[in-house]
Amino acid sequence: MILKKWDDLPEDMKNEKVKKYYEVLYKKRFNLFTKRIFDIVVAIFTFFVLSPAFIIISIAIKLDSKGPIMFRQIRVTQYGKEFRIFKFRTMVNNADKIGTQVTTKNDNRITKTGTILRKFRLDEFPQLFNIISGDMSFVGTRPEVSKYVERYTDVMIATLLLPAGVTSEASIQYKNEELLLSNSDNIDETYLKEVLPEKMKYNLTSIEEFSFWGEVMTMIRTVIAVIKRDNKNTFEKVTVNKSEVNM
Repeated sequence: MILKKWDDLPEDMKNEKVKKYYEVLYKKRFNLFTKRIFDIVVAIFTFFVLSPAFIIISIAIKLDSKGPIMFRQIRVTQYGKEFRIFKFRTMVNNADKIGTQVTTKNDNRITKTGTILRKFRLDEFPQLFNIISGDMSFVGTRPEVSKYVERYTDVMIATLLLPAGVTSEASIQYKNEELLLSNSDNIDETYLKEVLPEKMKYNLTSIEEFSFWGEVMTMIRTVIAVIKRDNKNTFEKVTVNKSEVNM
């Protein structure tokens, strides 16, 4: 992973607030190189290990609803570059054309298979291809669509110094983001004015405290968070069922 020279950055990134974070990363260039090697090796290894799961999930998606297996959408990554993100399709075909870009709890566009994939974050598996190509990393700011990036403040732009990530500390802290947005009358505005600024605080802190081993720990905490959320949901279902029995 190569950090461009300051003078070579896109003009809209060269502001004083971004420079503060650039200087932090510039001092940790070796860690950035290690991070890239780690991403490539682990992504390739993981793909081969999970290849049978890819086949099973692909079949389940095709049997569940009409449409392609993969969901591909233009997102923004390092230095403002646009790329096509890969995810297993979890919604009805062309869902992005019949609703908001943000998903909410109980979104009726989500398919039955999609509900399971989202629960365990299995829909993110195809992003291994994005990692191998260099457009993404295992850990980094989640990639946004262009219309949200266009609303970034000067300091938020600093997150574009690094490739977008599959997970991050912000992702862990806002793992129930869909629930937070479910009661909003204007989901896009609520996301931009309330959710995104808070997530960005975590993303910017992650840059300030960047270290290779810190990112490995973020990956581990992500797995733990997914497991805990599943156990919590299971507990809540059991509690509800017991209440129904006792009524």
